[in-house]
Amino acid sequence: MIHTIRVNAEHEYEVVIGCDWQSTLIESLDAYTRVALVYSSAMRDQIKGFQPENTEIHYFEVSDGEGAKTSSSLQSLWNWLGAAGFTRSDAVVGTITDLAGFAAASWLRGIDWIAVPTTVAGMVDAAIGGKTGINSDYGKNLIGAFHSPRKVLIDTSWLKTLSDRDFAAGMAEVVKCGFIVDAQILDLLKGKNLSAIRNDAALVQDLITRSVAVKAHVVANDFKESFGREVLNYGHTLGHAIEIHSKYSLRHGEAVSIGLVFAAQLAGVKGLLDSETIAAHEQILNGIGLPTKYLSDSWQHLHPLLALDKKSRGHQLRFVALSGVGKTLRIEDANESELRTAYERISS
Repeated sequence: MIHTIRVNAEHEYEVVIGCDWQSTLIESLDAYTRVALVYSSAMRDQIKGFQPENTEIHYFEVSDGEGAKTSSSLQSLWNWLGAAGFTRSDAVVGTITDLAGFAAASWLRGIDWIAVPTTVAGMVDAAIGGKTGINSDYGKNLIGAFHSPRKVLIDTSWLKTLSDRDFAAGMAEVVKCGFIVDAQILDLLKGKNLSAIRNDAALVQDLITRSVAVKAHVVANDFKESFGREVLNYGHTLGHAIEIHSKYSLRHGEAVSIGLVFAAQLAGVKGLLDSETIAAHEQILNGIGLPTKYLSDSWQHLHPLLALDKKSRGHQLRFVALSGVGKTLRIEDANESELRTAYERISS
């Protein structure tokens, strides 16, 4: 069954969930002279089979995963768009949504783009809301722009191509949506392991639809990220620091999973969150097969990296936290002792 969610952030656009990406994309390309299709090497076989009769398609392949989100990849893509003569009547289509979206945002100061996410994380997070960007040596997604797509096409058949590890990593963003807004997501996940989730297509589509609805609501009310949109970064402050520290050996969602538990523990240290809700973080994430602990001797290296988080203001660290499921708040006064105590509780 196809579900369509309308997002009103910068402009109004549709997120079409449960569609066939090829046929739906062909229907969406009539307005453009030529299209750049940006995809990862892992998607080569599926993408090369897309050969619409009436649209001029230019294929641009980049490396898989975070390796694509670099200044060199972006420079190559800019040069390629220039050599192909892309104008404002053209568009970018991206399975690597952060990179493709930023290329579209920056080319001629903004051309249209369509997102075709191929992972759980892409479907429920990266493709929705118009945040585009690349990584720098100093942190994740520090270089970018807000530039909403014209359409998002979610074909859940892509998920069959994912390893269990990649599928589970994407589920961290789904769990996040459950804790910050939609408690029904948590109820659907309780007691289920990764295999049970993956083998239930209706459940997967329901979880994706609910998570997209959460993000659509949040970004519609706060497109350019004051505290309203910052709630989507629950778990990401320590998560991004862990990604950097691990030299991206951990998937984004694996690092965010640890960050979610840390944020819950920090709220517990501050007397804001009950032990039952803290325990629910570990139970649900561990049930999916996600990590919830990190190296015990790494705090001295992680602490300075927290300052690179986009929510930081000057020297002040800011954390999205909970006082209960669906009750978000901001912690701005955590001292070194409280931070270390919370980290010790997630140390392996």
